[in-house]
Amino acid sequence: MTRASLDKQPHEVAAMFDRTARRYDLVNDVLSLGQDRLWRKATSAAIDAGPGELVLDLAAGTGTSTDAFTLLGARAIACDFSLGMLRTGVERRGGAGLSGGGVRGVTFVAGDGLRLPFADGAFDAVTISFGLRNMADTHEALRELLRVTRPGGRLVICEFSRPQIKPFELVYSQYLMKLLPPVARMVSSNPDSYEYLAESIQEWPDQAALARIIQESGWGQVAWRNLSLGIVALHRAVKPQVTDR
Repeated sequence: MTRASLDKQPHEVAAMFDRTARRYDLVNDVLSLGQDRLWRKATSAAIDAGPGELVLDLAAGTGTSTDAFTLLGARAIACDFSLGMLRTGVERRGGAGLSGGGVRGVTFVAGDGLRLPFADGAFDAVTISFGLRNMADTHEALRELLRVTRPGGRLVICEFSRPQIKPFELVYSQYLMKLLPPVARMVSSNPDSYEYLAESIQEWPDQAALARIIQESGWGQVAWRNLSLGIVALHRAVKPQVTDR
């Protein structure tokens, strides 16, 4: 199997990303027409991590998204359950950045989003970009992120969503199902994984539905804004100062 099924078994998803790792960042840049850079910039601005803060970047892959969180002096953990992705990220940094080491403020740690290997309240901010959609249990992943965030800490989710302009939504749907897979076959080392990508995006909740899921998982002050006409949405939330957990 070269792609995961939509029931999102963790071993299938991890193996799919292992096979995609080498060209993952390049393919994303091509398929998004460079918009992925703008999405990363918006996510970093929303996290707004400063000196002395510790950020968890879950489903960080090769760590491309993680570097931006350290620009203002914060430290960041790039966590992913795909060892292929993590190895690629570490190799690009000259073999540094493994757990216990770190390079330019980023440390790579292998971990499952449903059973994070971190203590309660360890992070000032947590974020996940285009990875929540791949979790087998969305609520449980959000509760785990809540657990490892300090009271008053913040959550930022960058994820594919629903275009808000009807004619554009139709064009986008056609792109996902008819154009994206053949383009991926030309540039990706594992093109079948992009069939999964298209299908998983279409099954994913819209902006308001995801906001409800975040709130149901224990987060407060939930809000969102659209990027790229709603192709992507940036959801933000805060861990309440007092919880029942």
